[in-house]
Amino acid sequence: MLFKKSLKLLLLFLLIGVWVWPETAVPPTHASNAQQTAVDPRFGAVESFWAPGEAAELGVGWERILFYWNEIQPNGPDDWNTLHVHEEWLAEANAQGRTVVGLLKNTPNWATEGEFAAGVPRGLYLPVDDPGNLWANYARRVASYYSARGVHNWIIWNEPDIAPDVYGHEFSGSMADYYQLLKVAYTVIKQVDPNAKIHLGGMTYWHDPTWLGRFLQMVAADPDAAANNYYFDVISLHIYFRPETIPTIVGNAFAVQQQAGIPLKAVWINETNARPSTDPEWPVEVQAFHIDLEQQAWYIVQAYALGFYSGAGRIAVYKLIDINIAPGEESWGLIRPYDFSKRPAFYAYQNTIKYLAGFTYPIQREQGGNYTIVRFDRPQGVTRVLWARTASSVTLNVPALADSGVLVDPITGVETPIAPTGGNYSISLTGARCTGECYMGGAPVFLVEEGAGGGGSTTPPVVSQSNTPTPAPADESESEGPTAVPTTNATAIPTDIPAPTETLFPTATNMLPQPLPSNTPTATNTAVSPTETVTNEPPATEVAIVPPATALADAPAGDGGSLIVVEEPDSNNLGLWLLGGAGLVTLLGTAVWLRRSR
Repeated sequence: MLFKKSLKLLLLFLLIGVWVWPETAVPPTHASNAQQTAVDPRFGAVESFWAPGEAAELGVGWERILFYWNEIQPNGPDDWNTLHVHEEWLAEANAQGRTVVGLLKNTPNWATEGEFAAGVPRGLYLPVDDPGNLWANYARRVASYYSARGVHNWIIWNEPDIAPDVYGHEFSGSMADYYQLLKVAYTVIKQVDPNAKIHLGGMTYWHDPTWLGRFLQMVAADPDAAANNYYFDVISLHIYFRPETIPTIVGNAFAVQQQAGIPLKAVWINETNARPSTDPEWPVEVQAFHIDLEQQAWYIVQAYALGFYSGAGRIAVYKLIDINIAPGEESWGLIRPYDFSKRPAFYAYQNTIKYLAGFTYPIQREQGGNYTIVRFDRPQGVTRVLWARTASSVTLNVPALADSGVLVDPITGVETPIAPTGGNYSISLTGARCTGECYMGGAPVFLVEEGAGGGGSTTPPVVSQSNTPTPAPADESESEGPTAVPTTNATAIPTDIPAPTETLFPTATNMLPQPLPSNTPTATNTAVSPTETVTNEPPATEVAIVPPATALADAPAGDGGSLIVVEEPDSNNLGLWLLGGAGLVTLLGTAVWLRRSR
């Protein structure tokens, strides 16, 4: 009798479960019960694999991982240490929709007659199929092995523009040696992975502003280069601390390609940041660039806005977290070492991705003497990034593009509704923190207007062959632009301090960045509407001239820079399903025990 009663109870439980949980009793399926997270592949963080949960929280779309030759083949060409780069890192990146970009560098002692790590590989000038060309053998094998594991982007060495006699250099060969290193890698990697993209080693620019131009002239002079796509697909840049130098440095990367007669390739910023020196939880003594935590956060927002405006196809912060550093060493990460606590820059980057992801081209910048506005059109509407360029605060009357908007603090994420008056928003911007030099502007804000704008393309348009943005007609109206309303302590900029000028593609005579303006804004300043194009009179709205579709160089054919969708199961439904399963097992066990007890 007890057994029959138990079976009846079991059937009753199942009926109740079906009636109470009609939706959640079924395991989540790929089509109906999945939560979707869109990952924009243009936003990256170096070495995200150390904190994959936080990388997913940010919405990171790509990461760079070091592939040290001396670690993978430490003792000879027969070594193959796959524990240097864990395959779990690659699998997790793929699951989260992150593109992995590998950096090949560090010559092992056995493979060079020169210095460890920086030495020219032995046999570099031998044919690529000669067993004595050690670099060719390694590059071929690493690309073959890891292409099967999802790695199709390779950076060839690091910072080759630092001369061998300078502290911090990573390659002790000549420029010709680096070109041979690149040619060999390009040839053998494309043999085993035709879809691979080859990136030039990330350049610092400031060690030698002429290096890239001279290198590309060498490449263009090679009679075999044109038939082999000039042996590279992407130019890589490292830019730090001063966001207003970004348009000059990125512009130079495009300009020198044009000057060398090389069809334009994508330009990526694969390292950028402003390392904090006054973090109370990680104090560090530095000789220069005294930066606080908020300034690091401001830098992230401004660098990404100006970087994408300038034509960078993808940008990665250096880095997500620092690993294996001692207390007192410089810590660049958005996350602190050891305790994984998040700095304000983490949240600033998270909100930058949130409010810029999915942006389309063109991108517009409006810059006055004391403010910058960068406009991003998105499918949802328009996001404008605004900040003061000088030490003085400024209030702007910004033309509204919708009936209302939201002001967002990038660090806190707090959204404040804002309504226009007379067709304009009144937005106050705090000044920069300047000690001798304004490394970056003041606290930025996002002005978000849903439903505004529209159109545009996720594929960058073809670059103009002009070295300067095309001016608008001289009679174009400027009457609807934001009016800078100075604070009570504002004074005019002295006439002997010129306002900075930026040419998107700088020529040899204007490659060096201009200094930031005086720390005080002009008394009155009228700029054009953000919806207009550039005029001959500053300040003006500039329409970015950005790279061709090759800016999305690692995207598979047909991707065109579209968002990657990562499916995540609905954890609530899954939990209820498991709970129901556990209850069923318990009742069955009880029934069996009662049966046997009889």
